[in-house]
Amino acid sequence: MVPNILVVDDSLTMRLIVQAAMVGAGWKVVLASNGKEALEKSQNGSFDLVLSDWNMPVMGGLGFIQGLRTQPKYKETPVLVLTTEEDDVSKAAARELNVSGWVNKPVDPEGLVEFVAELLGIAPPN
Repeated sequence: MVPNILVVDDSLTMRLIVQAAMVGAGWKVVLASNGKEALEKSQNGSFDLVLSDWNMPVMGGLGFIQGLRTQPKYKETPVLVLTTEEDDVSKAAARELNVSGWVNKPVDPEGLVEFVAELLGIAPPN
């Protein structure tokens, strides 16, 4: 089965970079530009992993992940935060929501693919 990944970021450039890396690995990707849009897509779809920015307009990563975790199907879904934030308060809030990792921008697409493959429990593509 091909993993389905939700990518949430207010930066079009970041969405496209992450999408290119994930699609290049052979995975399906759905994009959202803020947490509210992503929450709607999560309710109407099914995702194996979520990559989310932390600071976004309309609804940020914290609010989005809180909403995501209220859905039974996403209680244990791996979530990676992609951000420029480094403050301990944000990281602690993310940990409380069972976030799988905190990846600083700019991201290394190859390293991100390897990390995602590890979280999905699959071999990284060659």
